[in-house]
Amino acid sequence: MKVMMATGLMACAATAIGHGNVTPQPVDTGDLPDLGREALSENPFREGNEFGELKSKAIEVGESAYAGNCAGCHGIEAQSGGLTPDLRELTEWDDGYFIGRVMNGTDRGMPSFKDNLGQTAIWSIRTYVESVSGN
Repeated sequence: MKVMMATGLMACAATAIGHGNVTPQPVDTGDLPDLGREALSENPFREGNEFGELKSKAIEVGESAYAGNCAGCHGIEAQSGGLTPDLRELTEWDDGYFIGRVMNGTDRGMPSFKDNLGQTAIWSIRTYVESVSGN
């Protein structure tokens, strides 16, 4: 029993240490607008915002982008296994928190994606996560 617990703890530690060891995957944003490099403060693809009419396309792009860049740590369909934040719990008020974390990374091991993913891809991911969270 002690051996099984120790093995489990070592596996969890290895996973936690490995967090952030992600090779960003390119994202084809298709016909979505280029949102530039300066961080926006809220999701432009949310209904009622500047590009809200493109929400369904953003979800499609975001699903692919999430699978290639986020699912390894945050879980398939944004269902966290508990070692990383459950992105489905974010609300629209957390847009600033979300973009800051994705662009800059964290001191807890999440890498920065600002040099690899444009805001169009990042906000598409946010739009996809919102679509599976029910928020």
